[in-house]
Amino acid sequence: MNITTRSSVRLVNLVFYAHHGVMKEEHTVGAKYEVDAELVFDFNEAAALDDIRKTIDYGIVYQKIKAVLTQKRYYLIEAVACDIVHELLAEFPILEGASIKVRKRNPPLNGICDYAEACFSAARS
Repeated sequence: MNITTRSSVRLVNLVFYAHHGVMKEEHTVGAKYEVDAELVFDFNEAAALDDIRKTIDYGIVYQKIKAVLTQKRYYLIEAVACDIVHELLAEFPILEGASIKVRKRNPPLNGICDYAEACFSAARS
């Protein structure tokens, strides 16, 4: 019997305060950003052995995401999402792919909107 598996780890609703946006005021005042990360990799061996050394350290993932969000100012959340994915793929050779969602609460669009969200995914070929 052939079994094909796909495994991933998701970190949901990581929250940061950062200074991104098109408007000058957004860079000054800042806003709350939320990030969801899906990390696609084969964790069968980690699961079978219950061995943390065979998986991805979530703390390092959090720190990488935080660094991208807080150490540089962006105009677009699209750019933030893209940079996070590329940073994670560069840091973790075990990753087959990653998907990132970046949400900006209450975007300034002259109307009512809970959040704007940019999603970016990439996979190794």
